[in-house]
Amino acid sequence: MRIGLTSIFVDDQEKALRFYTDVLGFLPKNDVPLGEHRWLTVVSPEAPDGVEIVLEPAGHPAVGPFREALVADGIPFNAFTVDDVHAEADRLRALGVRFTQEPLTMGPVTTAVLDDTCGNLIQLMQVSAG
Repeated sequence: MRIGLTSIFVDDQEKALRFYTDVLGFLPKNDVPLGEHRWLTVVSPEAPDGVEIVLEPAGHPAVGPFREALVADGIPFNAFTVDDVHAEADRLRALGVRFTQEPLTMGPVTTAVLDDTCGNLIQLMQVSAG
């Protein structure tokens, strides 16, 4: 058994596609029209046949209060692994990305938290070899 898809609820699929590809560096994988929305997925360029992130429309009534509560408490719902959190934070900051938590080292893990401009906080994490 493998993980094939994971979802991130987004306010605007087109805006999310631009952020996740142009800023974060993911690659578009699927873009299928489905009425007013799209089946829209992106993948890591390091694993183009790996896990797909579905940029899921956030229209369900439960999504808004759930995401608002997480953001209000500063809790990221998704995490992406990077080789160097400090370098990635510098790169993203130069592109205008706002961080709600600057890089912070806690034992073997360094994390930072960014605002994805689509209603979510995303954690970047680096795990040091131990």
